[in-house]
Amino acid sequence: MPQVMVVARNFMDMVAALPAAKLDMLYDSAFICEAVLRSFPPLAKKYVIQMLYVSAPMPAAAMQEWVLDEYASKHKVAIDRLLQLRVFVEVRDRRKEVSYKMNNKFQANMQKYLVSGGCLPREPLPISVTGRLPTLVELENYALDQWECFLLQLINSSQVEKGTTFSSSMMKTFQRGLLSSRDGEAAKLSENGFQFLLMETNAQLWYIMREYISSAEERGVDPTDLISFLLELSFHTQGAAYSLSTLTEVQRVAIMDLMELGLVKLQQGRKDSWFIPTKLATNLSSSLSDSAASKEGIVVVETNFRLYAYSASKLHCEILRLFSRVEYQLPNLIVGAITKESLYGAFDNGITAEQIISFLQQNAHPRVIDKIPIVPENVTDQD
Repeated sequence: MPQVMVVARNFMDMVAALPAAKLDMLYDSAFICEAVLRSFPPLAKKYVIQMLYVSAPMPAAAMQEWVLDEYASKHKVAIDRLLQLRVFVEVRDRRKEVSYKMNNKFQANMQKYLVSGGCLPREPLPISVTGRLPTLVELENYALDQWECFLLQLINSSQVEKGTTFSSSMMKTFQRGLLSSRDGEAAKLSENGFQFLLMETNAQLWYIMREYISSAEERGVDPTDLISFLLELSFHTQGAAYSLSTLTEVQRVAIMDLMELGLVKLQQGRKDSWFIPTKLATNLSSSLSDSAASKEGIVVVETNFRLYAYSASKLHCEILRLFSRVEYQLPNLIVGAITKESLYGAFDNGITAEQIISFLQQNAHPRVIDKIPIVPENVTDQD
């Protein structure tokens, strides 16, 4: 049986994959330059600062001497990342010796940033215009509800009630990577889709953003413009309100799509409309590990293969159905069992034993998180 692995890439991997000309266009924006600098490993950041006011190419052999031999591997990682994102450009002299020169646009923007400081992409609206805004807790709950709504629609894609469908651009994104359909048949989860549901929330978000950007040209949108706006969005203040009138048409469409996923919340005032970024949006320029939010687990697995999930979420119940037999659901408790039949069903859908075990470990209840092993050995051995 073929195994389809869903790979979640962070934002800077998507930026690095752009053609050189598109990437150079991005560096016209100081926000993009700062976001890229933030994403680098510490040694790469140090190299950028050292080279910021150096106009002549720096020989690669000379840079190699900046670190001790024991850190040669970290030096290589730093240089490779700088070259991938075209912050450093490789040049060769007549003797074909390699030197590195900083990207002119990136260098000029970062010099200006150091001298004059940064400024916000756009100013938030004053409270006198917006009135009371959602608290950070309310905003987080909203984002969670929207994301769960998206995942439930993905699971029940052939049984969606009218009025709850997502926009056509977002549905194309889902179908591109997570849903499959044949002529005359309703769309259903693909193997990628089943695996996607067992991923961490931030990994799921990166996957959707990658597909959303890579399908931009099909919607008549330049991926560079979309990446630029999404990275700019990460510099906004979580919970602050920003006027929709300051956005371009492309950005307005993107905001509507992002609202459906819970990255922003929209509100209508008497004279103006505004969007409010949630934590999902302000974390977009962070690395996957940096943006991973700690969450309290819900699952307890016993040696008799029974599992208990302390949750009232319909989404959690549906996800558990992917690899277990759910027996009943109480107001705050889901009770089920991992059976031979439920596992065979999961394997047929492309879910691997490793993914199931990882899901159970990552979502373990606090009462069992400190136990070794977290999931009983006889259960993991059987999987």
